[in-house]
Amino acid sequence: MKVFKFGGASVKDAGAVKNVAKIIGMFPDQQAVVISAMGKTTNALEEVVQALWNRDEMRFTQKVDEIRSFHLQIMNELFADKDNAAYADFENEITQLRSKYNERIPDNYDFEYDQIVSKGEVISTKIVAHYLTSIGESAAWTDARELIRTDNNYRNADINWQRTEELFAARFTPLFSTSRVLIIQGFIGHTAEGFTTTLGREGSDFTAAIVAYCTNAESVTIWKDVPGMLNADPKWFDNTIKLDKISFKEAIELSYYGASVIHPKTVKPLQNKQIPLYVNSFLDPEKTGTVIQADQDQDHLIPSFIFKMNQVLVSITPKDFSFIVEKNLSDIFERLSSIKAKINLMQNSALNFSVLLDEEKTDIDDLLKKFEDHYLVKYNTGLELITIRHYDQPTIDRVTTDKEVLLEQKTRDTARIIVKDLSKK
Repeated sequence: MKVFKFGGASVKDAGAVKNVAKIIGMFPDQQAVVISAMGKTTNALEEVVQALWNRDEMRFTQKVDEIRSFHLQIMNELFADKDNAAYADFENEITQLRSKYNERIPDNYDFEYDQIVSKGEVISTKIVAHYLTSIGESAAWTDARELIRTDNNYRNADINWQRTEELFAARFTPLFSTSRVLIIQGFIGHTAEGFTTTLGREGSDFTAAIVAYCTNAESVTIWKDVPGMLNADPKWFDNTIKLDKISFKEAIELSYYGASVIHPKTVKPLQNKQIPLYVNSFLDPEKTGTVIQADQDQDHLIPSFIFKMNQVLVSITPKDFSFIVEKNLSDIFERLSSIKAKINLMQNSALNFSVLLDEEKTDIDDLLKKFEDHYLVKYNTGLELITIRHYDQPTIDRVTTDKEVLLEQKTRDTARIIVKDLSKK
C-alpha cells in the first residue's frame, strides 16, 4: 500500500482535482490518500475564527459565504449530476459552520480555532472522495477525527502513537477489503474526549507519515508543484538543482533549518520504519522527483541553501555587566519562552547573548518590556539568515556578495550567516 499526499495547490480548482484523480489512477496499488484544504481555504477559515472571536457577524457571514461559493464552483464543474451526495454532505458542513456564531464561544481560542479551521480538510476530502466514486474509482472517505489520537494541545497537538496505531488497525486498514483508495484529511486529529485538534500549519505532510507508520506502508509520496526537492528556493536563488536522492538525516537537517518542501515532523516516523519518502511533481507526475531514504552517500554532493528573510537580531546584556553564565542563560531562556519566541540562531560572548528571531512573529515592544528590569537590549531588523549545507568558500562568497556579514557560524557540514543586504540601505 502506498500513501499519497496532495496539498492545497493540488486541489485548488476542478481541473486540479481531476488531475489528482488521474495521478491516483496511474498507480494500481492500494492507496491511502491524504488531502489538504482546497486552495487558500485554511486562510479563509482563520478569518472566520477571528470574526467569530470579535463578534463581527457581518464579516463572519461574508467569509462563510465566500467559502461556500468557492467550493460550489469547484463542485459544479466536477459533478454533472447536481443530486450527487457530495452536495448534501457539503451543505451539512456549511450549516455546521454557520451555526458556530450562535453557539457559546469557549474561552480557549486555540480550541475554537481547531474546531473551525479543520472544516477545510473535511470538506475537501468529501468532495474528492465523491468525485472519485463518480468516475468509477473504488474509493472511500475516512475520518482522521476518529483515527489520529492526540493530546489536548490545540493548534499543535502531539500524537498518541500507540492509540493511533490501534485505531488504524481497527478502523482504517480493514476498509481496503472493499475499497482500493482510502481518502483521509491532513492536518487534523482528535482528543480522547472526541474534540478536533490540528497538528500545526502545513501539517498534512506529517499526517502522511503518521498514516504510513501506522499501516506499515510501502512508501509515501508528497505531490508538489516543484519537480522534487531543490537545493534552494527559486524565489531567492538562481540556477537551482534538483536533489535526486538524500538521506533521512539530511532531510531532517534541511527541514530543521527551514527548508519549506517538507514539514519538519514528517521524516522521523518514516525513518523509524525505513519507509522511503518521494517528492514528486503533480504537474509532471511521470517524471522522477526526489527520494528520501537511509543511504547518506550522496548527501554531500550538492550544497543546499536555505534563506530566512525578515530576521531580527536581538542582543541581550546584563545591566550589572555580569558574565553570561548558566544562571543568566536560564533566566533569558525563561523570559524568551514566556513570549513564545522561536529562536533561529543564538550565540553568546562574555557579556552578550544574541538570538535571531522571525521579525513578523516577534513583538519587539513586548520583548523589550520583558527584559527591561535586568537587561540592556539592542536589536537590528531587516536581516537575512543564510544556511548552507555542505558549503565551501565559493558558495559562501556567492551568497554574501553585496551583503554585510553580521555574524557567522560554521560546523563541519553547515555554515550559517546573518547578513544585511547593502542594496537596501
